[in-house]
Amino acid sequence: MDKVLNFKQGRVPLLISMPHAGVRLTPAVENGLIPQAKSLPDTDWHIPQLYDFAAELGASTLAAEYSRFVIDLNRPSDDKPLYVGATTGLYPATLFDGVPLFEEGREPSKEERATYLEQIWTPYHDTLRNELARLKAEFGYALLFDAHSIRSLIPHLFDGKLPDFNLGTFNGASCDPQLASRLEAICAGHANYTHVLNGRFKGGHITRHYGNPAENIHAVQLELGQCTYMEEFEPFRYRADLAEPTRVVLKELLQGLLAWGEEHHKR
Repeated sequence: MDKVLNFKQGRVPLLISMPHAGVRLTPAVENGLIPQAKSLPDTDWHIPQLYDFAAELGASTLAAEYSRFVIDLNRPSDDKPLYVGATTGLYPATLFDGVPLFEEGREPSKEERATYLEQIWTPYHDTLRNELARLKAEFGYALLFDAHSIRSLIPHLFDGKLPDFNLGTFNGASCDPQLASRLEAICAGHANYTHVLNGRFKGGHITRHYGNPAENIHAVQLELGQCTYMEEFEPFRYRADLAEPTRVVLKELLQGLLAWGEEHHKR
């Protein structure tokens, strides 16, 4: 494998993780996909662009290069299900719509998938874990923001239209409840958008595994409705006219994280 991730170290105690931003495919995956999957419809499109203000905030960023169709970096390595009901696994077998992802008999082999685990999943999580450890060692605490997006209408996964901002803290286990309340209040201050805390999306493996308030590591996932910044169907065009107001809220959320951290972890 060549480059499997894009990591930029920042200067404040915040890491933004983007595990589903990748669009690269391995030959085995690309050759096996059904025609309607070749456009990578379940990608968290344009997330690095949407959060490109992270550098001015001083946040570290970590983004995947390979598609979740190769291996899902937000699933545990043992592939235990995270949600009851319809979901996708470490090696996705279906599109979000429930349609099989691969042509019959053309899935990557077990050996190929073991390589993906070793050479894509493991480096991402090693980088994530090491950066959180560095931040905690330097600042006494670390903040993790797991940045995602999804089509706002997917009947196979959830009923009705998804709220615009879906905050997840694994039902309060991955971050201090006061921090979650502050982020909720920021969302509530923007009446043009809808929001929910721990609704359909409570946080995936990254949020659940790394968030540990007792150890001063606070993790939050945001599942953002793609209708807030892009066209949700092929060619999945970024819409600056939609994105700019959304970026205002995203920036406030990250600034809120940092401000809360400074207030509650003064040395």
